[in-house]
Amino acid sequence: MSDLQAGGDGLRKDPVLRIEAVGTACVIMLGGELDLYNAEQVRTALANACAASPERVVVDLSEVEFIDSTALGVLIEARTKLENPRGFFLAAPALETRRALQISGLDRHFSVLDTVPEALVAKV
Repeated sequence: MSDLQAGGDGLRKDPVLRIEAVGTACVIMLGGELDLYNAEQVRTALANACAASPERVVVDLSEVEFIDSTALGVLIEARTKLENPRGFFLAAPALETRRALQISGLDRHFSVLDTVPEALVAKV
């Protein structure tokens, strides 16, 4: 695997920028390019967050520059691992990420909110 492909090594950003507990929620900030090459890192972070059984998981997508179908699949998989799938929120997707959610039709299956604070208070 080249440096360009190794998540967090070389020119690519680590896809998991921050994980924090906010009250009964877990907020996971993702960033950079989310794709086949770093999907496992994202999968592991989301699975660990969901395993802790928070009331809600908020995935902050504000720093995501690109997302492919593999990474979209990881989001779907993570939501199924949450005790209450309605507590899984996507927040602050930029234009390209929002477009990927719309083209795939996933914007109709996920709760997508404009900001993390909105996702933290949205009805579960």
